[in-house]
Amino acid sequence: MNFQQLRYVRTAIQHNLNLTEVANRLSTSQSGVSKQIKELEAELKVDIFVRRGKRLTGLTKAGENAAQLIDKLLHQADNLKRLSEQFVQEDKGRLVVATTHNQANYVLPPVLLRFSERFPEVEIELRQGTPRYVVDLVLRGEADIGVATEAVDDYPELQTYPCFSWEHVVIVPPDHPLARAGHVSLADTARYPIITYNPEFSGRSQINEAYERAGIEPDIRLTAMDADVIKTYVRLGMGVGIVSQMAVSSGPGDSLMVLPGSNRFFQPSVTKIATLKGSLLRNYAYQLMEMLAPHLDAAVLAGAKRRPSQERAAPLLSFADRADLQAQRLSA
Repeated sequence: MNFQQLRYVRTAIQHNLNLTEVANRLSTSQSGVSKQIKELEAELKVDIFVRRGKRLTGLTKAGENAAQLIDKLLHQADNLKRLSEQFVQEDKGRLVVATTHNQANYVLPPVLLRFSERFPEVEIELRQGTPRYVVDLVLRGEADIGVATEAVDDYPELQTYPCFSWEHVVIVPPDHPLARAGHVSLADTARYPIITYNPEFSGRSQINEAYERAGIEPDIRLTAMDADVIKTYVRLGMGVGIVSQMAVSSGPGDSLMVLPGSNRFFQPSVTKIATLKGSLLRNYAYQLMEMLAPHLDAAVLAGAKRRPSQERAAPLLSFADRADLQAQRLSA
């Protein structure tokens, strides 16, 4: 038995038992993967996978139990590697951050700028996608940290930490009828086509719930993953936009207007950090987490200091109160 065989099994499970994908992922041959898995099964004297011909079609009962142990073994092996790297190269290495487009565009820039100044020898890799994509990368150990609003709280395998709360706002071109109205209600916005986020992005559930509570069925005319795309179509006059406040507070100035008080239409959302439970991260990863959420303590996260009592825990700030996240807007 060796770690290579264990990684083949774990990767096969992660890629829906597709050995071609496993081989591509691990830069080897499909026959080599199949051979190593069979050798492991022979050594263990149990079948891990159910087969139909040469194809893997599922896990046996023994395979389900073996998969859990393999995950734990490889997880601890990764922790041991990180521990050794921490002592050999304390402030040098690589950090993979999985995040959504909104967080990458509007939240992370000032934070990562400060991080790179403090840790110039740490290579940062950003991987952007849907909240589910963020979760998958963290669960598979392919990202050290995930930053998103949706999905991360739905998985018990993840440890999540709130960063800050934020709100949605309604945006229109300055010549739009709503821009000239003195008082605008949520019902007023529904008189026009709505342009906003895809259902799984950026607190979209809060937008849906706001209209549902009011008994209003909006005309969702166009959805997108990125607020910049939404703003493009709002400028073209295609409809009224609903975006996160970060997209208009910390982005470069443009010709769009935020309807005063429109943030009151929607319940606040919370941006969160997610890590894999039981993972030992490099110290600079904990420092980045503290930069994103100053109420956290990097030393506590790393286990070097006792966690404070709940009574002493710092309150969660809103995005509007986080001056350190406004740096991009102030310098624009």
